[in-house]
Amino acid sequence: MSSDLLCTFFRTCLTCVILLSLTGVTLPVFELYQEGGDSYELTGLARGGEQLSRLKRNYAKAVELLVELASLQTSFVTLDQAIKITNRRVNAIEHVIIPRIERTLSYIITELDEREREEFYRLKKIQEKKKQMRERTEKEIAIRLAKLGPIAEPSNMLTEETDEDLLFE
Repeated sequence: MSSDLLCTFFRTCLTCVILLSLTGVTLPVFELYQEGGDSYELTGLARGGEQLSRLKRNYAKAVELLVELASLQTSFVTLDQAIKITNRRVNAIEHVIIPRIERTLSYIITELDEREREEFYRLKKIQEKKKQMRERTEKEIAIRLAKLGPIAEPSNMLTEETDEDLLFE
């Protein structure tokens, strides 16, 4: 009779899975609910009814605790997997991605420094060439002026007093 009672209790107790999202991880949470009423409510009133009702209460409490334990264990396993995945990602970022980015930054900095030095060298060379060309031009002008001799003042045509008129001669 008691095994029949437990089987009936099992048939009326059902679990429901609710998905709960905790920091991006979906956790299944099990809840226990009972269908219908207690068909063996009055069983054993003549002899041992108190013991049977205590047995049913204890069994119901045990099933509730088992469902809660299953929910916690499933959540633990799911969170453990999420933590392992997160740790792998953290290790990948720490040991692969960050060093790669640091090497890239170092390379970019050295390239920029090298370009800056090249640009500075190029500017110095341009200034040197301009200075040499200026000196060469000044020397050429000095040589030409020396060949021409002293420069006379230009004459002013407006102040000339004699105007030779070729038309009326």
